[in-house]
Amino acid sequence: MDRQRIGLALGGGGARGLAHIGIFKVFEQEQIPIDFLSGSSMGGILAAAYGAGLSAEKMQAVALEIADPRKLMRLMDVNPLRHGLLEGKRVRSYLIEKMDLDLQFDQLRVPVALTATDCLRGETVVLNKGSVVDAVMASCAFPGIFQAVKIENRWLADGGMLNNIPVNVVRELGAQVAIAVDVTTEFPWRKIPEELEQVHRLPPIFPRMTEDIYQAAMIMTSEITRIRFQESPPDLIISPQMPDDLSIFLGFSRAAEAIAAGEAAALQALPEILKLLE
Repeated sequence: MDRQRIGLALGGGGARGLAHIGIFKVFEQEQIPIDFLSGSSMGGILAAAYGAGLSAEKMQAVALEIADPRKLMRLMDVNPLRHGLLEGKRVRSYLIEKMDLDLQFDQLRVPVALTATDCLRGETVVLNKGSVVDAVMASCAFPGIFQAVKIENRWLADGGMLNNIPVNVVRELGAQVAIAVDVTTEFPWRKIPEELEQVHRLPPIFPRMTEDIYQAAMIMTSEITRIRFQESPPDLIISPQMPDDLSIFLGFSRAAEAIAAGEAAALQALPEILKLLE
């Protein structure tokens, strides 16, 4: 009997998105094939890396490397005169060197599609042709951090603004079973931190007022994702349980914690995954 073809839709979430590596670890350990991948932002980076042939072990090694603040800082090419705080050239080079993303989409071993947001037209753009690293940089160009990326006649930024966990996209690729992986902070918050004013979710170089902007963006992303799931329901949602204070920007030093959370969530969901594949 032919098995169901499975697709993973990996959500954005910065450092929290490293939990996707734990998901891949379990799929590899259980020898569950992945036929299609979609993603945005960090989910897009890791979807592209897996599509390029990187193992979960290799992705984990890269994540643990940048967990060292000194190595992470080497990727920070700050240029305040641009539209984004970071120029992005070092990140781009790192993705090519460590994740083999200097490829075209038709060279990937697994079909992959990423989402980005057209900053001028205000619409989602699906990227599945041309340069993989260009698409990855566009998909993770969080406004204010990275400058939007020009692809053809569009200026593209973070896909999470309009379609953070692109279930509809992975179905369009051909997935019969669509599994969504949601790593964003859940709203309303399960627990308000006791010292809310002392919870920093942005790098200290940002003015304190940007904390409110960041929080607003996270709330909107959470609500848009809820609406997207109503429009295109996944067959299963895996939500790794991570502390709310594991920031998308400052949480890279906690890479091992995020990966372990993804692995635990995938193991817990394993019976449902196997049932869906029957």
